Amino acid sequence: MRFDATGKVTLDHIYTQPDPRPYFRMLRPLGYQVPQLAKPYFAKLIEEYAQTRRVAVPKVLDIGCSYGINAALLKYDATMDELYARYGGEQSGQPERGTTRQALLARDRELSLSRRPARGIRFTGLDTSASALAYALEAGFLDDAVNADLERNEPTPHQRAQFAGTDLVISTGCLGYVTERTLTRVVRAQGGHLPWMAHFVLRMFPFDPVEHALAGLGYTTVRVEGVFKQRRFASPEEQSLVLEKMSAVGVDPQGLETDGWMYAQLHLSRPADEQAPGPHEPNREQL
Repeated sequence: MRFDATGKVTLDHIYTQPDPRPYFRMLRPLGYQVPQLAKPYFAKLIEEYAQTRRVAVPKVLDIGCSYGINAALLKYDATMDELYARYGGEQSGQPERGTTRQALLARDRELSLSRRPARGIRFTGLDTSASALAYALEAGFLDDAVNADLERNEPTPHQRAQFAGTDLVISTGCLGYVTERTLTRVVRAQGGHLPWMAHFVLRMFPFDPVEHALAGLGYTTVRVEGVFKQRRFASPEEQSLVLEKMSAVGVDPQGLETDGWMYAQLHLSRPADEQAPGPHEPNREQL
């Protein structure tokens, strides 16, 4: 196994394939589940935003969206278990490797046509993987896609137009690799409008720099109590490296990461002149 500078195993290859099968094959044994745990929080926030701002069809920007997983869960009420089965060959009884990309896409388009969500939502995905974005768009999970690295580059005029009018910005695990630089560039593309934000961030990554940058843009941030399982460690070596990283940043892993799982925390940010997000949580599995 190869490890990145944070100590995590390098999984870059699963995000750059023509379809999501390698992604789900790799992550299923690790129990990857944070999008499922995030789903009720995002749904509640979207509904609250729609009512507060009187927006009929909120526009959501998913940073680090990969194959449009969050969009599939929220727009079509899919579940992670369903997607694991869908791309693991269990659904329709076809061998996983015997199904073509076009057959997968046709099946996914049927999903997007057959399930009409109670709440209309438009999803824009931001990712550095052109192949993952292309699949999510063709499947009907995303309504628009921005293939860009905003850590390195300012958005182009066309990309700024794609970002414009964003109502909510969400992420489930990319912050730590993506920093306040990306979020700042997204907000500055809004022309003064401040979208709400909800980010699930691994505990190994300090959120302070992001919170400070957002405060400078006019946001107030709160952290929701509790923690959320992201996935199991891929190996004892990965666990050891991550625990070293956590110790270095002053985060106590006892009783959590020491037991074999990575955990995330949820940070909610709203414009400071609006009511700050409260501690109320939707019903969720107790961890």
